[in-house]
Amino acid sequence: MATKGKNTADADQTNSQSADPSSAKIEAIKNLIFGENILQYDSEFDSIKNDILAKKKALETLIEEVRSELIQNIDNLSTDLNIRITELESNIENKLDDMDEKKVDRRHLGQLLVSLGEKIGKE
Repeated sequence: MATKGKNTADADQTNSQSADPSSAKIEAIKNLIFGENILQYDSEFDSIKNDILAKKKALETLIEEVRSELIQNIDNLSTDLNIRITELESNIENKLDDMDEKKVDRRHLGQLLVSLGEKIGKE
């Protein structure tokens, strides 16, 4: 691996020397300091970058799944709430109807009592 890195560094240095003498010196210094490790670093950075991108995509997928599930749960709760409200309204109406049937109007009660009194008085 050292030979491969050295050959790559030599090729980079040759290319740089033809382009600009000062950049060739910089490349030579860079190769002396980092040597073959620069390729390893680049490989590790690419690996980390790919890992981050994969995890980002997985998180985006998970967020979308959670969003869909939340929307479904909200719809279910809304439907359940509407059903319960309708049942409560129906129960209240039934109770009010029962109360109306059980409640006797005072005038009507008075007339019934007078009529009963008259019947008792006739006998």
